[in-house]
Amino acid sequence: MAWMKRVDYDILSELARNAKISDRALAKKIGVSQPTVTRRRARLEREVIDSYTVIPKWGAVGYTLFAITLIKVRNTGTEKWMAIKTRSSEWLRKHPNIIMSSNCSGNEINSFMISIHKNFGDYDDLLLEMRTELGDVIDGVQTLLVNLAGKGVLKPLDLKYLADAK
Repeated sequence: MAWMKRVDYDILSELARNAKISDRALAKKIGVSQPTVTRRRARLEREVIDSYTVIPKWGAVGYTLFAITLIKVRNTGTEKWMAIKTRSSEWLRKHPNIIMSSNCSGNEINSFMISIHKNFGDYDDLLLEMRTELGDVIDGVQTLLVNLAGKGVLKPLDLKYLADAK
């Protein structure tokens, strides 16, 4: 964004590390006044920050499976594509464990969704429902599954890492 200055990026970085930080502590950390932080944070919250959230230890709250589902939606004309998009959006809204979905491109895949599940059965039920309700517009599905409870997690899901990105 053209209006953002270095101080705004500094505020965003610190909030990514710790969204609970007070304006006073944040001001001290980045070397500006507390009113500056309060004013700039309010603007960031209006125009840049989508939401504040918690990223739990997934296993501690009963989620053991992270799924990336790659979907090949049937190639149709623009008018049909918009109807498919509307129908798919309605289906996605019914599933709070689907945390992101979007169009994409590559390897003949044109859509994907990311979801978090209690177990494989939970994920399998979701796929069955998707195939039942949207199967007429889906040409293929590929899946990547990650065991959130396993010892193979090398870097846990967290946005705080972006605070150090340049």
